Parts: sequence; structure tokens; C-alpha cells
Amino acid sequence: MGVHYGCKRLTKINIKKGGSLMVSTIKDIAKATGVSIATVSRVINDLGGYSPEVERKVQQAIKDLGYRRNVNARSLVSNTSKIIGIIMPDVATSYYGDIVSGIEDEASVHGYNVILTHAGVEGNRLHESLEMMSERRVDGLIIFSLSLEEHDIDVIVDLNIPVLLIATEVAGSQIPYIKVDDYAASYAAVEYLIQHGHSKIALAGVNKTDPIAGVPRIQGYKDALLSHGITLDNQRIQYGDFSFDAGKKAMDAFSQLENPITAVFCVSDETALGIISRCYEIGKSVPDDISVIGYDNSKISYMSSPPISTIAQPFYKMGKLGCSRLILSIGTKEKISSEIIPFELVERASVKTL
Repeated sequence: MGVHYGCKRLTKINIKKGGSLMVSTIKDIAKATGVSIATVSRVINDLGGYSPEVERKVQQAIKDLGYRRNVNARSLVSNTSKIIGIIMPDVATSYYGDIVSGIEDEASVHGYNVILTHAGVEGNRLHESLEMMSERRVDGLIIFSLSLEEHDIDVIVDLNIPVLLIATEVAGSQIPYIKVDDYAASYAAVEYLIQHGHSKIALAGVNKTDPIAGVPRIQGYKDALLSHGITLDNQRIQYGDFSFDAGKKAMDAFSQLENPITAVFCVSDETALGIISRCYEIGKSVPDDISVIGYDNSKISYMSSPPISTIAQPFYKMGKLGCSRLILSIGTKEKISSEIIPFELVERASVKTL
């Protein structure tokens, strides 16, 4: 059910004359650097309380002597597994890989392994995933892009380990999160189209029942129009599941409107690509006939023809930062603070000025 990701570790081992192996210890590092064993331990475990110069000396000695942690022995002594769990939707979306890469890279720095499991497209296997994480005795848990119900929260809290949400949140819950402001980002995307002379702007691919990524983006779209004196036309909103096919279906509907649109705000880059694909099939040009702006800044956004203007979410940074906060909480028992990460509007070639 879960896919195990191995972490990068220091693997150099000193070899004595005659070929026997000599494994360096913390004591060896302390002797080589002239600092105490306790200080070496603090540097290795990233606990602070030492100068940059001491850290540099210890890290250099670690490299020179080929020191590596005995994670299994450490786990037995400290009653920790040195494992971080990840639960994500069962959706083949490219940006999930960026989040996982950020988590894994940060975990490896601190000597943690990562276990990943899918909770299903709509989280229908979430409780199975949580049960597996409990059985594996993970030290901390990261959940991203899943809408959680009250009974889900109860199960998560009962795990009694640090938990962090990425690209999602639960209103009224104490579970911390890291995400962008979807409302503000959507508002900015639509306002960008308005600033380029568009007023007949459609919305494509959004799931109106999704309280995390759906509802805020719908509201951002509507408020941007209304705040600029543009009448809202519900026929210009086509709902979907953020997918490529949702974009194609939306464009089919838009092409039947009596009052043609000039621009589309797509709630994902995959939906934007679906719009562009259908435009090509029906003989319309992007951006000459219809301007398109996406959301996520995934790899397909700059591989598309034309390259797609889009809202960038810093997924790798979110994964790396989230993992860092989680590991700090594991070590110190301090509460993780929620954080809204800034987004960026990336201008490419899919929007035309009227």
C-alpha cells in the first residue's frame, strides 16, 4: 500500500590497514574538532546552541571521518522510528511530486526516512492510510490536498504525533497547515485578465464542493469581476474536477454561448491545457481568440504551446518547509504554526491584451 522512499545518508566508512572496517563515532568527531561530545550531538541533531564556526568544523569532521548515524540503535534508545509519513490523494498530478521531493530532501538532511501512501481520489482510503502510519510508528505525519471531516480529525489527533497539512486546511481545527491563499490568488488571476482589457471572463474546471481548493477560487473569481464593475454571468462558470478533460468539456460549453468569452481562468494548469487543446481542435487560437490563465505553475504550463500564464504555488518549498517544521516539533514538542505562503503570477504567452 505504501511506497517507501529511502533517505540519503553519509555512507563513507574508514578502512584500517589490513582491510578491516572502522566506523567513526561521535567521540571521534569531538576529538578531531576539540569540542565536547554534547556539542557534536547538538550539531548532528540540529538543536542549536553553537556558533557557525563550530558547526562548520563538526560538519567537516563528519565528512572527513565518514561518520554516519546508527539510526536503528538511536530508535531503540529514543523510542522513535525516524520515519515521517505522507498521505496524499491518489491523483496523478505533477505538482504532488514537487511537494514529496521537498519533504524527502529535508527529511534526509535530518536522518529521517519517508513513507508515502495514497488515500484515494476523494480520501476514501484515508482511515486505512492512517492505520498503516500508526502500525509503522511514524514520528510525524504530513497530509496534503485532502479535505478532512470531523471524524477524520478525531482519528488523526488520536495518533498523538505532530501532524501538518500542506495545500489544505480544516476550518476550526487545531491542525497546522502551510498553503497559499487560494482566494487571493484567484482574485489576482482574474484581475490580471481584466487589466489586459478582458471583461468576458469564464471560469473552468473548478469543483464547487471542494471547500479547500474549489470554493475560495470560485469566490475570488466572482469578487474580482464584481469589484471591477463586471456583471457576473453564471453561464461562464463550468464546474469540473481540475482535470484536462474538465477543460475540454468547459470549452465545448463556452463555444456555445451567444455572447462569446474572450478569456478563461482555469483552476489548474491541466484544465488550462484542456482548454487550449479543444481550442486547437475547433479552430480557435490561444491567445488571439481566447486568452487563458492557469493555476499551479506545473511543468506542463511551460511545456504547453503556447506556454501558459499561471499562478505559481511554491510546492517544493512548501514540502521542504513543512518537513522542517514537523521535525522541529518532533524534537522539541513545540506546536507548529500555520503559515500562508506567497504565490506568484507567472506571465507567459497565453494572454493577449485587447
